[in-house]
Amino acid sequence: MKITFITVGKTEDAYLKEGIEKYVKRLKHYTRLELVDIPELKNTKALTEEQQKSKEAELILKKVTSQDHLILLDENGLEFTSVQFANYINKRSVTSSANLIFVVGGPYGFDQSVYARANDKISLSRMTFSHQMVRLFFVEQLYRAYSIIKGEPYHHQ
Repeated sequence: MKITFITVGKTEDAYLKEGIEKYVKRLKHYTRLELVDIPELKNTKALTEEQQKSKEAELILKKVTSQDHLILLDENGLEFTSVQFANYINKRSVTSSANLIFVVGGPYGFDQSVYARANDKISLSRMTFSHQMVRLFFVEQLYRAYSIIKGEPYHHQ
């Protein structure tokens, strides 16, 4: 199983890049992880929020096949503890041959076409985080999930 993490825009702050790289490097011991940055749209002042979401949706959905399991990181998604998230990842890796694709949308969220294609929605928190911070939080939680699955001492409960 391969995990793909798609984000709209790129991480610019050096301290966040460093943290993301740290956990991506650690994750190589557990899974194949691909980070995909979809470029932010240009000249968006002439576009409505819906038009922007629609254009981002086209770019996101081009990266997804019919066999992929698409999970949106969305404020209205399921909330998990770290152990529950580890169980979710473990179940998906054992019961499915589909690749997991996690997606963080653009500044206005997801277009209806992306919601329609999604298999699941997960919320990292009820709080709102910057898109750059979500990237770090997600890869850390993914690393934590694998350390829980393997029974390693990273996670304390």
